[in-house]
Amino acid sequence: MWITGVELFVKALKEENVDTLFAYPGGQAIDLFDALYGKKDIDVILPRHEQALVHSADGYARSTGKVGVCLVTSGPGATNLVTGIATANYDSVPLVCFTGQVPTYLIGNDAFQEVDTVGIMRSICKYAVTVRKREDLARIIHNAFYIAKSGKPGVVVVDIPKDVQLALGSDEYPKEVHIRGYNPNTSVHIGQVNKAMEVLEKAKRPVFLIGGGVNVAHANEQMTKLAEITGVPVVTTIMGKGAIPTNHELYVGNLGIHGSYAANTAISNCDVLFSIGTRFNDRITGKIGEFAKEATIIHVDIDPASISKNISVSIPIVADAKNAIEAILKKAKRLEIDQWRESINTWKEEHKIKMVQDTNVLTPEFIIKTINKMYKNAIITTDVGQNQLWTTQFVDIDNNKRLLTSGGLGTMGYGLPSAIGAKIGCPKKDVISISGDGGVQMNIQEIATAVCQELPIVVCIFNNGYLGNVRQWQEMFYNKRYSSTCLRYRKSCDKNCSNRDKCCPEYTPNFVKLAESYGAKGIRVTQRNEVEKAFKEAKKNQKTPTIIEFIIDDTLNVMPMVPPGNSLKDMIMEKEEQ
Repeated sequence: MWITGVELFVKALKEENVDTLFAYPGGQAIDLFDALYGKKDIDVILPRHEQALVHSADGYARSTGKVGVCLVTSGPGATNLVTGIATANYDSVPLVCFTGQVPTYLIGNDAFQEVDTVGIMRSICKYAVTVRKREDLARIIHNAFYIAKSGKPGVVVVDIPKDVQLALGSDEYPKEVHIRGYNPNTSVHIGQVNKAMEVLEKAKRPVFLIGGGVNVAHANEQMTKLAEITGVPVVTTIMGKGAIPTNHELYVGNLGIHGSYAANTAISNCDVLFSIGTRFNDRITGKIGEFAKEATIIHVDIDPASISKNISVSIPIVADAKNAIEAILKKAKRLEIDQWRESINTWKEEHKIKMVQDTNVLTPEFIIKTINKMYKNAIITTDVGQNQLWTTQFVDIDNNKRLLTSGGLGTMGYGLPSAIGAKIGCPKKDVISISGDGGVQMNIQEIATAVCQELPIVVCIFNNGYLGNVRQWQEMFYNKRYSSTCLRYRKSCDKNCSNRDKCCPEYTPNFVKLAESYGAKGIRVTQRNEVEKAFKEAKKNQKTPTIIEFIIDDTLNVMPMVPPGNSLKDMIMEKEEQ
């Protein structure tokens, strides 16, 4: 039987078990949308911006473990996906993004809303392809889903010209995949595992360093078991947080430029560093020559290109994190390292992260710890900046709670739309988005999407009136030259202002009124005793989102901090020590 390309597109989505499509229509995709009209088994989510659309698909994929799927038109529709595609691909999130394209006979003629989609996307995704012939459409779509979720997950972009969409062809959809040259390895080299375990068993000061690869592989249960059997302390990157429960006695904390004292010190003093699923990027290593320089380093990663790319390792193991951990478990033994664990526990106790001593001050620490107390079955998303770093310092993550955040690219504007995707994917979980007042405004229009989808997400805005993370750097390293970071600034203000006073203009926008204008609930909190009440109000609101604006001190900084170019040992612990 012959059917059109758009009819085959809908059939392909059903064959790939796609039940949710994040999509924004336009001229070169209108026929695809027409084919979707009235299809009750595919829920089409209309956002208010394509960048938010792809972030929502990302949040959906991370929270459910499924492939997230997008559909947009050509030209600006496709280019608006760029940031979200790079965000997802950096963090190994499986997405398939379909873009409309001008007819094949117009490609290269500067037609209306024509761009070289594949050329633009090639460097920021796992694979990008333009479908040139109708007979190739089914095979390319099937391959796209396989590529996105196999090996190291990532983003695949499929560009479909309008004439291919309308052309007639076979309705057959392939059951198998044959891609020459693409054979991702997920198996484990047992010889390398044996070498790694021989080194680990002799260690006196071992540490597991766990990255986002363990969360991507959904190997949290296996990782927790491995830590418990061996008794080896666990340090995580921000993306690896939750690999074992954060309240576990073997969990040390986050590593890196804003890592905890205990985590950074443990890495700096370990004799065996057993790393699983991390790229060793500069945010966690500090000065490379000083990173774990006393340690034998074992590195498990599904991507062979990541091994010894930044940090030279002694024993490489190329494998899927879950498969590798399961193989390691078969040989795991309890290590006699009581003294090492005691040292780490002492560091944890003596150098707890605490923002301020004044118990009357409203701080992100207090807000996040209230979330810990009140939400036990939740997904928490963040933007990027101080809000993200405070969240990763203080949030509790366990088997019933997930943390979604942009790690590799560090994308502001991620928190709200990813929360929408997570809530659509996991409707029975509470979903809380945490943003700064700067980042939330990058996709603030998605409150409308949440209202229209009747999603009772909770949007927490930490409002300090600044682009806080950059302001902190300006305070600490640029002599308080606050260039373009004050969000109260008006044209009539003193351009050289470095301190707030009573003459400062009123903040724009009024987030409470903005929330109400969208049909959401808006709450402003200025005191500690209002925090729990605000979350109780949010829990009552089960048809629309609740936006809670927390007015926090604009001088609060994220501590500890490793100054740029320094080793992890060179931590600034308190603001007064700058």
